[in-house]
Formats: sequence, C-alpha cells, structure tokens
Amino acid sequence: MKHPSLLHIEDFNYELPEEKIARYPLEQRDQSKLLIWDTEDEMAVSGEPFNPIRENIYANIADELPAGSLLVFNNTKVVEARLHFQKPTGGLIELFCLEPADHYGDITSAMLQKGKVQWKCLVGGAKKWKEGSVQLSVSAPSGDGAAGFSVSSSGAGLRVEAIKIETLPDCFLIEFSWEPAGLSFAEVLHLAGDIPLPPYLNRATEETDKERYQTIYAKHDGSVAAPTAGLHFTEQVFSKLSEKNIPKTYITLHVGAGTFKPVKAAQMKDHEMHAEFIDVSFEAIEQLLAHVEKGIIAVGTTSLRTLESLYWIGLKTIKNPAIANADLQVTQWEPYENIPKEYTAKASLESLLQWMQRNKAERIITKTQIIIAPGYEFKIIRALVTNFHQPQSTLLLLISAIVGDNWKKIYQFALANEYRFLSYGDGSILFVH
Repeated sequence: MKHPSLLHIEDFNYELPEEKIARYPLEQRDQSKLLIWDTEDEMAVSGEPFNPIRENIYANIADELPAGSLLVFNNTKVVEARLHFQKPTGGLIELFCLEPADHYGDITSAMLQKGKVQWKCLVGGAKKWKEGSVQLSVSAPSGDGAAGFSVSSSGAGLRVEAIKIETLPDCFLIEFSWEPAGLSFAEVLHLAGDIPLPPYLNRATEETDKERYQTIYAKHDGSVAAPTAGLHFTEQVFSKLSEKNIPKTYITLHVGAGTFKPVKAAQMKDHEMHAEFIDVSFEAIEQLLAHVEKGIIAVGTTSLRTLESLYWIGLKTIKNPAIANADLQVTQWEPYENIPKEYTAKASLESLLQWMQRNKAERIITKTQIIIAPGYEFKIIRALVTNFHQPQSTLLLLISAIVGDNWKKIYQFALANEYRFLSYGDGSILFVH
C-alpha cells in the first residue's frame, strides 16, 4: 500500500445527481435507511454468491450491532455561526464564525467569553467592507487605523459590533463586542445568529433546522456543522441499544468548516487537513479501555477521528511520559510516518490514563489534524456508523480506508436503491475486517 499522501483525489470520484441529495430530513429521525457492509461471514455461506450488503433502518440498528460493544457519540452542538450585519445603505455583510483566535486554549472557554471575543471568520461581501470606509459603521469608528472600522447589528435588545483585526490567508480575524456585556458569546450567537446549513443543501435555514440539524444529545457549543451520523438516533433507539447491552459514551470534536473544504489538490500530499478541537473525559477513556477488545463502534467520522487520535496521543505518552499537554496534538501524516508494531490500543489507552492521573487532568483537550485514508491501520474502532459523503472528499478517503475499493460497490448500490445522500440523508454501518 502506497503512502496516502501519494493518492490522487480523482480516484475517489462518483456521479452524485442533485436529486439524490436529501435537502430535508425525514419526518422521523430513526426511519432513515441503514445499509450494512460486513464481510466477516463471507465464508459462512457455501454454494451461493456472498453479498456483504444487507439493509435495515436506524430504528432497528440494535439488531445489527454485537452485544457488549460500545457506541461512541460526538456530543458537540452546532452553533448559530452565521451573523448578518446591515450597512446603512442596506447592503449585507455576513460573518461566518469558524473558530476562536489562537490564543484561546479551547472552543468552550472562547464560547464563554463575555463582552468581547476574537474569532476567525469568513466574510461574505468582504469587498463591500472596505478598510477605511466609515459607511460600514452605524456607530463611531473604534481603534486605530483602517482595521478599526466596524459594522454593527442589533436586535432583541442585543447590540453586536464587529471589527476587522487582521486579514489571514483564508479568513479574517474579527473582534466582536456586544451589549449587554454580561452575555456569553454562545448566548450572543443563539440570539443573533443562524444555523449554518451545509452549502450543498442550497437553501436558506428554516425554523425546523434549529432542531433537526442537532443530535438529540448535543451538549457542548462549538461546531459549525452537525455530526450527521448521530441525527438518526432517538430515545427509542437508545432504549433498544440498552436492552441489548450495548452501552454508549460521549466524546467531543467541534466540527470546523474544513469538513466542507473541497480537496483542490490533485494529489493528497498538497492538501492540508483542517485541525479541530477534541475534548475527551477520563471516564470516557476508561470506558474505551474496558471495551477496546470487545468492540468499539464510532458514530460518525468525527467520533472515529477522535478515537483513532486517542491512540496516537496515548502513544506519545508512552514514548515521553513527561510530555506537555501542548505537545499532544496529532498532525496530519503522523500515523503514517512511524507506525508502531509493539503497542496495542490497550497499552496506549492505559498509558494515556496514567498520564492524566499524573497531571491531574480530568479531560484531554487538544487538536487533531489526522487524515484517515487507504493505508491507515485502525487501532481503536471495529465499525463506523456514517452517512453517504461527497465525491472527492477526505470523508470518502476515510470510507475507503475501511472498505477499500468496495466503497464504489456500496455507493453504487445506494444510488441504485433510492438512498438519500449527505447530511440529511440515509446512512450505513461499515465493519472493519
């Protein structure tokens, strides 16, 4: 297997007709279709062609999972990351909040800032927001020089001001301030912002999206996109999982706009993977350790990336027990550079727990830039629950890492059998063998 940096993204393309994209969710979350890919019993059927694909719906997912396995969910919460500011002339400036400025230790602490915060943003209509133009301000300019001019928005008793601080390579650093200053930035977004639906839905946010573009267990503000595999789960599904002795635990990965970032490079070595914040508790890692040999099932690609990142973080603590938290970040190609043969997932998780105990850390909070592509050897997970993804995306590379070139058969089957694609669409369980 060649190094994944040498892969060509054109090899992970397929034709996705517009009508196959689910622009709205089904009325009931757990009625979405569920495709199961499992080659484990390939030799069990003799005399007949083996078909590794079977079908069900999410309401019955407990029937498709082994008892005693652990389901891992991403409990991040989508924030209303789109803010619309109006110029005095009536023109709109849209700010899309991507992630906090680098000097914040994590997204949660930045979300809890009161009165003022700095955030990296995309700016819609940036050309209208000319440096030095007072037309963008409905209040007196603040700060020094051209970067100090601002636009303002108010509503529901809230007044928000945004100032351009710096132009970055692919976004802007914006300083927000607001009154009443006692509100947190998370509360400001809830009051003034819109849910950022994926661009491929090609429609405006509607009232129902505020509920349906969140999982029922969403807890921690910070994502600009939902962990969509979890959108299908209901309390009824959770009850069935409990009856079958399939426990669950939660991790947090705050999904960035990079999840929609197209791969523009012909070869993966020229594509920079987006880094995202992860947050995992000591108790969750204990649960992972208890189930790592029984089977761990990631619900969503974000959960999978977090779980597999934990292995490499644990490996760092084995190699350097005194490692600082700042050095725990997982870089893009790290898992392919020096693949260990002597350390199991159990050993890695044990070492990570010991490191946390020594450092009196209740949570691991760091960033991961891991890219999972063909050639990756899975350390933690046994299966992935996931939706159907865009052509030529890093998510499709991840799918191929699990099922190889069979991703083409799976996607062709789904297209031919009226499966609904992307965020509000149907899903699958893919077993690692």
